[in-house]
Amino acid sequence: MKFTEAGVQEHNNNLLIVDGLNVAFRWRYKKVPYYTNDYVRTVESLAKSYNCGNIIILADGGSTYRKNIYPDYKANRKDRYADQTETEKKEFEQFLAEFASAFKRLQNKGHLIIKQKGLEADDLAAWIVGKRKEYGVDETWLISSDKDWDLLIDEDVSRFSTVTRKEVTVDNWDEHYNFDKEMFLTFKCLAGDSGDNIPGIKGIGPKRAETLIEQYGDLFDIYNACPIDSKYKFMQELNENADRLLLNAELMDLESYSEQAIIEAGMDIEDLSSKVKTHLAGAKNA
Repeated sequence: MKFTEAGVQEHNNNLLIVDGLNVAFRWRYKKVPYYTNDYVRTVESLAKSYNCGNIIILADGGSTYRKNIYPDYKANRKDRYADQTETEKKEFEQFLAEFASAFKRLQNKGHLIIKQKGLEADDLAAWIVGKRKEYGVDETWLISSDKDWDLLIDEDVSRFSTVTRKEVTVDNWDEHYNFDKEMFLTFKCLAGDSGDNIPGIKGIGPKRAETLIEQYGDLFDIYNACPIDSKYKFMQELNENADRLLLNAELMDLESYSEQAIIEAGMDIEDLSSKVKTHLAGAKNA
């Protein structure tokens, strides 16, 4: 952080990227029906706490890209809402109405809102993070309880969860995970992601995934080592389903496939880039 001699914080090029719907669920779980004002205050308070002069809030619109390569992606979430009572449906409609209201309020205050049908906030965040140096961003804070966003952690990129109230950074990575940051994608490909309905290798949970990483290396090292001679059932499952690792990488590797996801959702890359650049330049000159 930079301060003047009088102790006043100077303008900076730090960026706060908010996982819009993810943060909103904080109030849904607390059964708070009206939360627009609290949402806006929370976002701006976090920007102040992390010394971020720029705020971008991202919305979820599903994933055309992932559905195209794996139709069962997040199919379990439809089941979750299928049995809602009429009261629960009305409560959810109210929740979404408040979410839309909060977005509009933030937009009216000059913050950038990005949303696109068929595109997830994860991909937008990954794409913006990948372009941060080009846009002159110094430090980036990701606001989400979604651990998938830890794929984006770097020396100048950190995450804060509004659920756990904990930060994940390069410096404290070992407090959260038992493997190097570079192996996070491999870990996810092996273990899968039940929340997104992405199966891993049957019989391989976190502990076995960590062991395989320690023994063989990243997902491509593991894939190339197959078939691996072993009497264990989970290793036989790995040998028979090694291609699952490559499919999971296509589904989970945000950094490599974010631009493809944006294109398949029908969003113009040049237009997106122009919006982000214009917003960052406007915030800098404000």
